[in-house]
Amino acid sequence: MQATSIKKRVIGVDIGNAVTSYAIVDVRGNVIAHDQFATPDYPDINRYVEKLTESIVEIAEANGGYEAIRSVGISCPSASHTSGCIENAANLPWKGIIPLAAMLRDRLGIAVALGNDAHNTALGEKMYGSAHGMKNFIVLNLGVGLGSCFFSEGHEHQGAQGYAGEIGHTCLKDDGRPCPCGLKGCLETYVAAAGIVQTAKELLAESDTPSKMRDIEHLDAKTISALCDEGDELAIEVYRRTGYLFGIGLATYASIVNPEAIIITGGVSHAGKWLLEPTQESFENHVFRNMRGKVLVTLSELNDQERDVLGASALAWEVQEYSLFK
Repeated sequence: MQATSIKKRVIGVDIGNAVTSYAIVDVRGNVIAHDQFATPDYPDINRYVEKLTESIVEIAEANGGYEAIRSVGISCPSASHTSGCIENAANLPWKGIIPLAAMLRDRLGIAVALGNDAHNTALGEKMYGSAHGMKNFIVLNLGVGLGSCFFSEGHEHQGAQGYAGEIGHTCLKDDGRPCPCGLKGCLETYVAAAGIVQTAKELLAESDTPSKMRDIEHLDAKTISALCDEGDELAIEVYRRTGYLFGIGLATYASIVNPEAIIITGGVSHAGKWLLEPTQESFENHVFRNMRGKVLVTLSELNDQERDVLGASALAWEVQEYSLFK
């Protein structure tokens, strides 16, 4: 009888609005090699899949050979693990329903699993980060958009179609700011990156208080948080208002699922205390009173890219092995 070798490496892919990161990960969670390319450079989905396929093969061949790779896991906004498709992504260049898992599997000839980015981020936090050892927790990814995943008694809740946790598209204000998803007043439009900039513009228009924000032509959330560090009064107020609304959204979420902790990840979380402190205060003021002081609201301590490719790699280990080359 011929022995079959057990493959001990997978590839995790994190598709972000700005960058697609990919890495070879071994069975112990060690990142063997890592690289990335700009997502917006490939607005045509077929060219994007070609680029991703080439990148995966190249990094594998340069680090032990493609034959050592068991499978691929992909983390992406608006992705469904159930269907293997990206479905109507609000902030990606490709619209409609994209059967990405099948498209990539056909080109690579090995198993491919696709999952929602917030869900995969939560897997990374559970395995390697702040949620390690917890059974009931929420992980939020706050950046260009706002997604989340929650675990209940140690099990991830994905919902009937794989879209549980879309807190970013819950209505905060009736007939409020328009959202790329087609609705109005979504929480995401007030607390994600573009929403923070919109709040800054509104605040500058309603106040004559001096601020360095007035001298910056292209404001972004990162710049505003940097001005907070410099003591800019209006910049601090931008994040105070953002945290207030974010805290309301999190309090509603927590009152429904009763978590041990809420872990905030993503680019906007790098604002640190300027976001966290007003969020925590608002959360405690709005959460169900029996939960006050009992839910940890904190920022992730993991590197964003490493956590997200590790979360994607967890999907790759779970998918049934498949190969055209056997």
